[in-house]
Amino acid sequence: MKKSALALALVASLAQAEVTIGLDQPRNDTDFWTAFAHYVPQKGQELGVKLFNTSSNNDAQKMIANTQQMLQSNVNAIVLAPQDTAATISALNSAEQKGVPVVTVDTRPDAGKVYMVVRADNKAYGSNACIVLGEKLGGKGTVVEFQGALNSINGRDRSEAFAACMKEKYPQMKVIEVPTDWKAEPAIAGLQTALAGGEVNGIYMQAGGVYLQPTLAFLRQQNKLVPAGQAGHIVIVSNDGIKSELEAIARGDIDATISQPADGYAHWAIFYAKAAAEGKTFQVGPTEHGSNIVQPREGLLEDQIAAPVVSADGATLGELQTVKFDDKSLWGNN
Repeated sequence: MKKSALALALVASLAQAEVTIGLDQPRNDTDFWTAFAHYVPQKGQELGVKLFNTSSNNDAQKMIANTQQMLQSNVNAIVLAPQDTAATISALNSAEQKGVPVVTVDTRPDAGKVYMVVRADNKAYGSNACIVLGEKLGGKGTVVEFQGALNSINGRDRSEAFAACMKEKYPQMKVIEVPTDWKAEPAIAGLQTALAGGEVNGIYMQAGGVYLQPTLAFLRQQNKLVPAGQAGHIVIVSNDGIKSELEAIARGDIDATISQPADGYAHWAIFYAKAAAEGKTFQVGPTEHGSNIVQPREGLLEDQIAAPVVSADGATLGELQTVKFDDKSLWGNN
């Protein structure tokens, strides 16, 4: 009983003290991650925590070194966004050995102990993009898919769900898969090859912050950038929800995007890191903030933050209810 009371007192004491969160910025080479970095200090201040920031520049070894630096600085919890989800185990093991909880944001590590994963349902990204393309194209035509890195859970989830949806719902459509490792150059090279081989009716870009501007520039150069509603228009669906995608929808350059919530990712990653430091626990099921906590594997919880499909008119597409591009609830408009 005394031991239990002491433990509760320690937790209460920590809850009242200033919590220091170590947060590693995974990369700064896309509009999405630039936006995430912008929201981090704001959300940290709102949640009343001190932040210890590092940056790993899409380098798994740098992320591991940064984790060691955070642990040596005695942070109370850590937020990571591993871009190579198989390479995170070393960092997670180090944190576990020191008793420091880890929250991951945007991606789910392939193994290792994590207090909470904060990400949207990336399988829904793939299947929803499939539905938009399938409905817009009437279930026929050729679609080029810019696949993200397949050593990332996000790239795998989006690619596998997109393929499964196409096979089930739109079997007459042809999909040309272009592996890109989240880089624009192989995406454009793959699109160029596809166009040389025949007509392309649609494009699925798994990350607008990476592919949008190079793709539009290339299509414009090839006289293939035709506004939506006109003959010859290539239906384009993106993922991210950045401002330039919303502007491209308004112009008719692209048809839809899926808004990955940069503000929500920053807020809830820091929220859960603080909660972990304070000894709080969570259960599977709906949350008060409109998301759903699931258990993707034994001992791991994932809060799947809402990620709406954004279109030009906010209309229903097949089974999808979309949000109009100028909706003020979208972080890309704020």
